[in-house]
Amino acid sequence: MDLNAYLVTGGLLFSLGILGVLLRRNAIVMLISIELMLNGANLTLAAFSTFLEDMAGNVMVVFSLTVAAAEVGVGLAMVLLLYRNRRNIDLTEIDLMRG
Repeated sequence: MDLNAYLVTGGLLFSLGILGVLLRRNAIVMLISIELMLNGANLTLAAFSTFLEDMAGNVMVVFSLTVAAAEVGVGLAMVLLLYRNRRNIDLTEIDLMRG
């Protein structure tokens, strides 16, 4: 496949992630949408890295995946604590963070 197919796929993944963040208020769906955005950006980086025959893009993809894994761990821990305290993970109903 050529570079354009990868760029279009990465752009579609990123756009779906933005739509998920903007349209849904469920914390789990928002985390999944953020992961879609990161994967779209990673696909674009990897495609350009392969097209330009430079390994710098692939190294950035590995670092980005590492950060994404840490983000999922911290995000899921926060969602679990939110559910334990409020019995709800809908972010529209959480307006004040009280101790």
